[in-house]
Amino acid sequence: MDTVHEWLNQLLQWIESLGYFGIVIGLAIEVIPSEIVLGYGGYLVSKGDVNFWGAVACGVLGALIQQWILYAIGRYGGRPIVDRYGKYLHLKAKHVDKSEQWFLKYGPIIVFTARFVPVMRQVISIPAGMARMNLSLFSGLTLLASIPWSILFVWLGKSLGSNWEQIDEKAAPYVRPIILIALAVLIVYFVYIYLRRRGKSI
Repeated sequence: MDTVHEWLNQLLQWIESLGYFGIVIGLAIEVIPSEIVLGYGGYLVSKGDVNFWGAVACGVLGALIQQWILYAIGRYGGRPIVDRYGKYLHLKAKHVDKSEQWFLKYGPIIVFTARFVPVMRQVISIPAGMARMNLSLFSGLTLLASIPWSILFVWLGKSLGSNWEQIDEKAAPYVRPIILIALAVLIVYFVYIYLRRRGKSI
């Protein structure tokens, strides 16, 4: 456990040494969870090392790059690449299976709503790529979801300052409402689709 903690500290120090670029890289490769990277980015804001909105922008950019990479894996590599190399990217087959089922059932809107669900927010990009979802729509939905997520965790990290490691505990009361809002968006979307199809059939 001490080894893991030391490794994590080294990664965070590396991110700190790179400043804004470190936040982008930390989110793009996500060796450690995005919440930790963004929270640490907020801590750097509290120290005056980076600007708040600059950290948010870098968080959004890093998240978008990561999702582009996963989208490309799905589009150009497909399931064989995931099955063969997924373990090196921390992608479990059962999570990819679930995300594929979600995408087939709910359609492109799930790219937005799944961003607020742990684990699914990464792997949902793979079936989107496999389905050759329009890249502009994919990028737009990813941006819409990444902006509030980045603002929340950078703000929490900034508010906590040197206690930023408590971010999971502090984020819980905020994350739950966000998940509920995302589900509400999904429900509204389904009602819209249902009414539109019914209107066409009349």
